[in-house]
Amino acid sequence: MDDNLDQTLDAVGPRLRALRQQRETTLAELSAATGISVSTLSRLESGARRPTLELLLPLAKAHGVTLDELVDAPPTGDPRVHLRPVTRHGMTLLPLTRRAGGIQAYKIVISAGARSEPEPQTHEGYEWVYVLNGRLRLVLGDHDLVLVPGEAAEFDTRLPHWFGSADAAAVEFLSLFGRQGERAHLRARPKG
Repeated sequence: MDDNLDQTLDAVGPRLRALRQQRETTLAELSAATGISVSTLSRLESGARRPTLELLLPLAKAHGVTLDELVDAPPTGDPRVHLRPVTRHGMTLLPLTRRAGGIQAYKIVISAGARSEPEPQTHEGYEWVYVLNGRLRLVLGDHDLVLVPGEAAEFDTRLPHWFGSADAAAVEFLSLFGRQGERAHLRARPKG
């Protein structure tokens, strides 16, 4: 690893010189733009001085390049967080959000034939569900409901509840869940 670091840092000097020459800028002009002395700039370009973050940041800004471009950093890959599905109790939960606190969003798929006997559970929070495909059986306290695509329900999760397929087919739905009892705010029509 140290060899890679040394090679990367050794390549910065020639890259700095090439950038300055491409822009037809003198060491004195670059010194005025960055606040770095001419002698330090010269030693950086020749490799006689090891680059530091304090020197590279103003140089990247003056040359109009990112720090990664300046040091020719390897690509880091996709920076997005890819949330992984979790399967439990016959349901696959695909997280759509990832943040601490607040309302969490999930796409939930209950496979065909899974979860046939209701086992109502309770926990802290508030939930809002919207059926995408299939028929969702929702046991909520004393109510036994069937929701079809386009229908929604919202409830306090301290009330015993259970989800399942209403028939032998799979069902898909969206869930907004607030652990602290946050509720989804719905507006039926635009403010006038």
